[in-house]
Amino acid sequence: MHVLLFHLQTLGLVSGGPAWLQEIRGVGYLGVSFFFVLSGFILVYTYADRPFRAREFWQARFARIYPAYASSLLIALPMFLWFLIHLNFPFLAWTKDHLSLACLMVATLTQSWVPQIASAWNPVAWSLAVEAFFYACFPLLFPMIAKASRRGLLVWIAAAWTITLLLTGGYAVFSPDGVAHTNSSYENLFWLNVVRFNPLVSLPEFVVGMAAGFACVRSKLAADSGIWLTVGGMAAFALAVALSRQIPYPMLHSGLLAPVFASIIFGVALRPRWTRVLEWRWLVLVGEASYSLYLIHFVVIWAAIVRFGRAAASPIGILTVLVVAFTISMASYKLIEQPARRKLRAMNLRQLSTAAANA
Repeated sequence: MHVLLFHLQTLGLVSGGPAWLQEIRGVGYLGVSFFFVLSGFILVYTYADRPFRAREFWQARFARIYPAYASSLLIALPMFLWFLIHLNFPFLAWTKDHLSLACLMVATLTQSWVPQIASAWNPVAWSLAVEAFFYACFPLLFPMIAKASRRGLLVWIAAAWTITLLLTGGYAVFSPDGVAHTNSSYENLFWLNVVRFNPLVSLPEFVVGMAAGFACVRSKLAADSGIWLTVGGMAAFALAVALSRQIPYPMLHSGLLAPVFASIIFGVALRPRWTRVLEWRWLVLVGEASYSLYLIHFVVIWAAIVRFGRAAASPIGILTVLVVAFTISMASYKLIEQPARRKLRAMNLRQLSTAAANA
C-alpha cells in the first residue's frame, strides 16, 4: 500500500493534503526496502527448523513468484507497447534500441543487472529480479549465518548495514553522475540506477533480515516485549520520514532503514497481543493478495491516466483505480497464484518421489 500511494502521488493522481501525509507518500519506495528485509526474515523463519535442499527451495520459490509475475507481464504488455510507441522518455531509449534483450531479461528476472532496462515492461518488476538473486544466494548464506551466535548475528547485521552505507554514502559523497542532490524523479542517471536497482547493493538488506530472523527464532523474549521493538522501530521510521528531505536519497532508498525495519518485523513476529487483529481473515486475504497488488497496481494507474486523463485524479477516479487494482489482485491470487503454486509443487513432489525410487 505504501508503494501504491507513492505511485499515486508521483503519477499525479493524488496531491495535497497535510504535509506529513505528503512526506509519507513521497517515500513510498521504502516499502520495497521493507520487503527485502522481510523476505530474508520470513525465509529464515520458515526454514530454520527443517532441512532443505537448494533445488527444492528454488523450485518452491519459482512456484511462489513466477506464475503471478508472468501474468503481470501479460497484463502490462499493452502499457509497455504504448510506452514504446508514444513516449520519448530518456530512460526508454536503451530499451527501444535493445528491445529483444530487454524483453528476454525481464522475462528471466535478470533486468536489474542492467540499469538502463531495470524499469522496462513493468516498472515495479525490477524488485522481483532482485528477489530472484536473493533466492539464488539463500541456500549459500543460510548455513553461514546459522552458525553465528547471538552476538555474531548482531555482527552480521552491523556488517551488512555498514556495507550498504558505504555503497550508498559513496554515491552521495562522490556524485558519479554529476548531480549533487538526487531524488526519485531522476530516472536516467546510470550510477544512481545501479544504487537503486542492482541486486548486489540490495543484498545487505536481505542479510539483515536473515540475521534478524535467526535472532527471533532463537529469542527467549516474552511476546509482549515485541511492542517495544515495534514502537521503537516505528518511531525511528517516523523520524526518517520527517527528515527525508535532508537525508541523501540514495541512502534512504537503499538500506539506511534496514535495521529499523528488522526491529519492526521482529517485534510483530513475537506476536504480542495487539497483533491478533492482523489475524482477521479478511486482512490475511488482503495480505496474501498483496504480491499481485504490487505487480499490477502501476499498470492500473497508467491505464486510468491514459483512458480518463485528468478525470482519473478525481475522488471517484482514484476510488475506481483502487477498486480495480484490488479486484484484479484478488483474482490473480485466487485464479493464478494459488492453483499454479499447487500444481507446480505437486509436479516437484512427483519428481522427488521418482528420483528417490530410482536412487
